[in-house]
Amino acid sequence: MHKRIEFETQQTILFIGDSITDCRRRELPYSPLGWGYVHFAANFLLANRPDLNLNIENRGIGGDTTRALLFRWQTDCLALKPDIVSLMIGINDLWYKFGESYESQRMHVAPDEYESNVRKLLTQTRDECNSQLILMEPFMFCGETDNPMLTELPAYIDIVHKLADEFDAVLVPVHTNYIQLQSKRPANQWAEDTVHPYEWAHAWIAQQWLNAVLSDA
Repeated sequence: MHKRIEFETQQTILFIGDSITDCRRRELPYSPLGWGYVHFAANFLLANRPDLNLNIENRGIGGDTTRALLFRWQTDCLALKPDIVSLMIGINDLWYKFGESYESQRMHVAPDEYESNVRKLLTQTRDECNSQLILMEPFMFCGETDNPMLTELPAYIDIVHKLADEFDAVLVPVHTNYIQLQSKRPANQWAEDTVHPYEWAHAWIAQQWLNAVLSDA
């Protein structure tokens, strides 16, 4: 049985992560949910279940790695006492490895540290808030199988799967589902830089989130 989220009235749902979650959420007219997948998923959920009177928060910050999340987790997650936490993080942990500057490469988070960091985040959230957890796969919209960053991405995705099992979290298989579709539409029509989705691709990610969170199949 696929795990799903149990919704109740007046719950707080927190989306947190990097720029893919952020999507200019602190700027008008995009405040407070941004213009990306959080906007689409949250508003569909609110429209579908207006009776629940849900409170939905977006605390994505562009450029973040798991190290940055550890630094701000108390303020941007635990202090909100969220009932449900949806986490998408990891692509920057890998991305920085391929930067040209020393500063960029210094920010790279290798898989072992990535696993340790995410485990700390989830443990704190479970112990202090008893939140229901949703983990989203980091992804790349990339059709070049020899892309060096893409070849290292599965290690991070495997960790997300491992931790979803360990923490009884809902898993949103963003990259896995993209792989099934990549032959149908060129990668450069999903995102200009393989990572930051076009608006329609954000809507597609929201659809993957809703399918995972609401399904009991």
